[in-house]
Amino acid sequence: MSEPLLAVDDLVVRFDTPRGTVSAVDGVSLHVARGETLGLVGESGCGKSTLGRAILRLVEPKAGAIRFDGDDLAGRSRAALRSARRGLQMVFQDPAASLDPRWTVGDLIAEPLHIHGVGTRAERKAKVRDLLRQVGLPPEAAERRPHAFSGGQRQRIGIARALALDPKVVVLDEPVSALDVSVQAQILNLLVDLQERLGVAFLFISHDLGVVEHLCDRVAVMYLGRIVESAPREALFRRPAHPYSRLLLDAAPSLDANAPRRTPAPASNELPSPYDPPSGCRFRTRCPHAVERCAVETPKLSDLGAGQHVACHRAGEI
Repeated sequence: MSEPLLAVDDLVVRFDTPRGTVSAVDGVSLHVARGETLGLVGESGCGKSTLGRAILRLVEPKAGAIRFDGDDLAGRSRAALRSARRGLQMVFQDPAASLDPRWTVGDLIAEPLHIHGVGTRAERKAKVRDLLRQVGLPPEAAERRPHAFSGGQRQRIGIARALALDPKVVVLDEPVSALDVSVQAQILNLLVDLQERLGVAFLFISHDLGVVEHLCDRVAVMYLGRIVESAPREALFRRPAHPYSRLLLDAAPSLDANAPRRTPAPASNELPSPYDPPSGCRFRTRCPHAVERCAVETPKLSDLGAGQHVACHRAGEI
């Protein structure tokens, strides 16, 4: 297997708060290959967005490695990150909050080009118009401000800005969760089309399993700061190996008439406090299959074959 384009190894992000220290990301490892889409799923508060921001060093990790295209980003100074960020960009959840209302759309999209000294003024203007066409907006949209556009159109502007520097990886943090369902489908189809034409890789962060099933090649499941399962899309949706993955899938509606019907296993819905997570397996307080070993030993990701990995002591039994 060739070296992954993006590899995260044992990444740790902690926040000190008045209530105590929170390990939002606790020893996470994952990788994204060239041109693929990795979905990162889990309930709100599990650390997905923090992980995405830490990869771009928008929040600082306490430990671990972030390797992008062969370079370690975790140890770089902020000044040294500039060249790497040309190839690693982000689309945020709320386009209204991520687009400065005082700027025109053209200036917003051209900002990364200006910061990195790409092209002349005329070349940047032409690039902006081409990017608008690529995301399905007319070139004259460059002269207007973000408030003149709908939520879906603003997200297209955010995507255009992320693509301005021809990145190799784009981190998409819940990019369609704030949009109407019909608009979500349009943005997802746009992302599929852009990936096919540009060959860009996506780290797609979402709590919506239906969206992830439609878009992603592989899926990583996160719970209370840790990855509990990773697998190719079909394996995860057809044969989930971790009880938490099963819980998520049982709770999600399916549009696939051929999908196997599952009887939900009983599980507690009470979320543990992130300030004092359970010992051993963090899911054990909600897991119907937990045994004594789960309380005293932290499960490691084990290889089930065919690209599927699970952190569960009883994966072979249940």
